[in-house]
Amino acid sequence: MRLTRDQSLLAPRPRWNRAWVAVLVGAALWLIFELDRRTGSAPVQHLYYLPIVVASLRIGPRTGVVVSLVAVVLYHIANLARLTMGYTDTDVVQAALFLFVGIVTATLAADRRRLRALAATDDLTGLHNLRSFEARLAVMVRAARESGTPMAMLVLDVDRLKALNDAHGHLAGAEAVRLVGRTLAACLPPDAVACRYGGDEFAVAIASCTEARARAIAEHLRGSVQALEPVLAGIHFPVRALSISVGMASLDAVDAASPASPDGEARAGEALFAAADEALYVAKRQGRNRVSALV
Repeated sequence: MRLTRDQSLLAPRPRWNRAWVAVLVGAALWLIFELDRRTGSAPVQHLYYLPIVVASLRIGPRTGVVVSLVAVVLYHIANLARLTMGYTDTDVVQAALFLFVGIVTATLAADRRRLRALAATDDLTGLHNLRSFEARLAVMVRAARESGTPMAMLVLDVDRLKALNDAHGHLAGAEAVRLVGRTLAACLPPDAVACRYGGDEFAVAIASCTEARARAIAEHLRGSVQALEPVLAGIHFPVRALSISVGMASLDAVDAASPASPDGEARAGEALFAAADEALYVAKRQGRNRVSALV
């Protein structure tokens, strides 16, 4: 696995705290309302679009629609004296535009979130894809170095997958890989990030993880996969039909003190992966269905 060098393109974007965004949106609505109440001018009324767009993009699509409805209500209250004399075409268009902007922005925000999720997801297993994993790994390595906390990497693959493909077809093999991926997602702790980086090969980075904890997690994964009674391509397989081999390594053991540089975290991530991958090959040579460590 080669880590991407341009981490600025892959690193997770910082997210504003939603509570603070909600406060800012509320304050903006109130300020615009006061200006609208005092001036009643169209340029001021157009400012209602800003909190609608911000709410949709920063908080959520539904919130954007709610803010657009609030904007309609505030527009009516601010111009109550004039509106009691009857709606003009301009008033109707203005209220409709608030709702239109809220709905369209909410739709675009939802589409953006879906596309970002798809861009970071492996379509077979639902885990992170390699690009997403690389970005998160660099962030985790940096955080581990700055805080002085341990970090571990697991590299694993499905044992004898070629034999399964040859005997039962590639659909059975693909379903076996998908099942192992879902098992990883169900069994890993919240501070772990997993990806499928090859056909049947997976990598798992675990923050704040000692050697003992990494081994316990790896053994739990191995046991969980072996305990499956899978149905692959319509064929029922017994317990222990699937197994995985796991290699593990710790950040402290693979040159955690490498020189600080723009790609220092990427290089450390590469070294961490290489060490865990080497341990995986040891597990394979020792007979498969086991955990091997390089710590």
